[in-house]
Amino acid sequence: MFRDNITLILCLCMLFASCETISNKGKEIAHKAEEKVKQESDELTDKAFPEFDPHNADTKFNKLRFREFLKVELTSDIKNIYCFEDAMGIDADYQFSFNCNASTVEKILEKHHFSPDSTSKDFSTGIQHDFDWWDKDKIEKLKMYSWNEKERYYKFFWYDEKEEKAYYFEFDL
Repeated sequence: MFRDNITLILCLCMLFASCETISNKGKEIAHKAEEKVKQESDELTDKAFPEFDPHNADTKFNKLRFREFLKVELTSDIKNIYCFEDAMGIDADYQFSFNCNASTVEKILEKHHFSPDSTSKDFSTGIQHDFDWWDKDKIEKLKMYSWNEKERYYKFFWYDEKEEKAYYFEFDL
């Protein structure tokens, strides 16, 4: 009888251990499923309402927006990415500021078909928004590059070689 009790206790312990293992595995699978659903939900929300963070540098969404708008890969020299959007109504504007080296600047200038622009006055300063990372007075003194499509869609780019800081502004009318 004593032996039967020990066998019963051992069987119950093994059964409990197996149940605990199955329970833990089930919780792990449920947690992974919740994380996947949350990630997919965040991605869908971001597609419908893209997130820009003008208050924090290098956020996940600022890096995504950088790739979307600047159309160059994020390399190790690119950092301190801030961005902002004002897309209410029929017009929109987007501002980016980031640090990078001269080779990244060349890639951006080439990708966007920017050309030096010393003839036109930058009329976009009135619609640019004020941030600590966007110094209009400083930007105004930098060499300006521009591109426009039929006087309806505009892109401007400035680069401060000394601070290795770039500014990108895109808007439509």
